Amino acid sequence: MFVKVCGLSTPESVREAVKAGADAVGFVLTASPRVVSPSQVSTLLADVPEGVLAVGVFRHEPVADAIAIARSAGLEWVQLHADLTPEDVTTVHDAGMKLIRAVTMAATADAFADWGEELLLIDAAVPGSGQAWDYASMVDVTALQDRKWLLAGGLDPDTVAHATAASGAWGVDVSSGVEVSRGVKDLAKIRAFVKAAKG
Repeated sequence: MFVKVCGLSTPESVREAVKAGADAVGFVLTASPRVVSPSQVSTLLADVPEGVLAVGVFRHEPVADAIAIARSAGLEWVQLHADLTPEDVTTVHDAGMKLIRAVTMAATADAFADWGEELLLIDAAVPGSGQAWDYASMVDVTALQDRKWLLAGGLDPDTVAHATAASGAWGVDVSSGVEVSRGVKDLAKIRAFVKAAKG
């Protein structure tokens, strides 16, 4: 099970996620209680070893702006929460970057299609809310068969195993589910989440 821990903002939380076995770490570079600056990300990357993906997360920024900000932070991966087009995916790739394309579970069927992104992320209807949703509804989405896709929204150490079993997801993405308060990560919850997801 591929695990991404998102919304990290301190060296301690990055180190804990990596030590716990996370496959990817996410840095929020858009308006959010979890926002960090490109220069902060550059510093935090010192604790991200080879083989762990470091991802810049954006919401509603123009694609070109997201690429420029991610590049200034030293990132090669972007996660975009926006109404994208297949042409936007090409723009990211033409810039030499890799993409996690985020959609909500309420998106139209077309949005679940493979547009060539490296990973598709499917979130709750209100992304970042930490709300659980009907994960099993993804099982019958034909476009997700034999695809690498990430499940997000309402996941925590107690729910992640059931959610992945119900949805058939290839991986998971967590942020609020491993926090002690909004934007503040709980190191014990990070450890517990990764263990539960991979267990």
